[in-house]
Amino acid sequence: MTPSLFDDSFSIPQAPKTERQAQEEARALIALSLTPGVGPGRIRLLVERFGSARAARRSNAHQLATVPGIGPQTASAIGTFEDDRQIDAQFDAAERIGARFISASDAGFPHPLHTIHDTPAFLWTLGELYPTDDRALAIVGTRKATDEGKRAAYRFAREAAEAGWTIVSGLAYGVDTQAHQGALDGGGRTIAVLGSGVDRIYPARNSRLARTIMDRGAVLSEYAIGTKPDGPNFPRRNRIISGLSRGILVAQGTEKGGSLITARVAVEQNREVFALPWPFDSEVGRGTNRLIQRGHAKLVVSLDDMLEELGEPPVGASDAAPVPTLSGVKKTLYDGLSRTPIHLDALCDATGVEVSTALVYLLELEFAGHVRQLAGKQFARA
Repeated sequence: MTPSLFDDSFSIPQAPKTERQAQEEARALIALSLTPGVGPGRIRLLVERFGSARAARRSNAHQLATVPGIGPQTASAIGTFEDDRQIDAQFDAAERIGARFISASDAGFPHPLHTIHDTPAFLWTLGELYPTDDRALAIVGTRKATDEGKRAAYRFAREAAEAGWTIVSGLAYGVDTQAHQGALDGGGRTIAVLGSGVDRIYPARNSRLARTIMDRGAVLSEYAIGTKPDGPNFPRRNRIISGLSRGILVAQGTEKGGSLITARVAVEQNREVFALPWPFDSEVGRGTNRLIQRGHAKLVVSLDDMLEELGEPPVGASDAAPVPTLSGVKKTLYDGLSRTPIHLDALCDATGVEVSTALVYLLELEFAGHVRQLAGKQFARA
């Protein structure tokens, strides 16, 4: 069973303790990713078996072949891969474009991705990922969206961004583009997940949009820098789009569109799936109608419909709530909160209050009805 999105008992690999070990581990992960026949799933199995990518690469062919899915041919390929030039080329390219390498064991790796079956071994990122990005919604749909479909994607994204949600999508034409733009116009953050290297923005026409996203979120990919936007890459990247999100909205899609693949993956990841209804004769909306008909998605017509299913208060529900009279640590913590949930660690960093102390006072504030606690040690004003 897939662990809960905010299950604190879920085991997350620990990052290497020294800078040198971290660099060696990063090089080993890239070496494995460049080895023929070794993808994210096999890298994860190797790291789980041997404790690190470095240890896996130091293992002999017989030891490697004992790992499920690693046959003699792949074991031999791992043992004989010694092309340091390819590894160096990745880091050199990353430095030129300002990309950052984040492994699954790094503290900055998105926590929600640890809860999916096929966790990426690492990500290349342009821009910044924040802990608050765990509060994310994905909005996807057809590249051939109608004007109505584009407007719907834009509206939902903008309203969600204004309510403090990060919007995740795939930078494609149509729905994806409008989702990113809506989030930006709503003053929020957005994340674009690519089916190519982070240096190969696709479609090229969205390069300007991608640069804006880097300033207000992140562009990321699990693919090697320089990877072209080949067709098979996009279905695989869809698991990251849904994996980063608490819920996914299919705004408009055909029966055979890629957004339906994302919806199916989201169901497997225990994410909430939502869909907008379209007229029965709408070709580009037939896929979303099918999702609703088969019970694979919940019909929604507003952002509040989605928030209700996610156990979140409706937009503006607490706008008129009076500010309580507080003092001392309670006031410090309350002033550090807003209607947008924030992780306990981030709140303590911002306020300078020790975690153990903050928990005591936050509990008192919660009992008083001033603060609400959400899953994953997230807190917000009530």
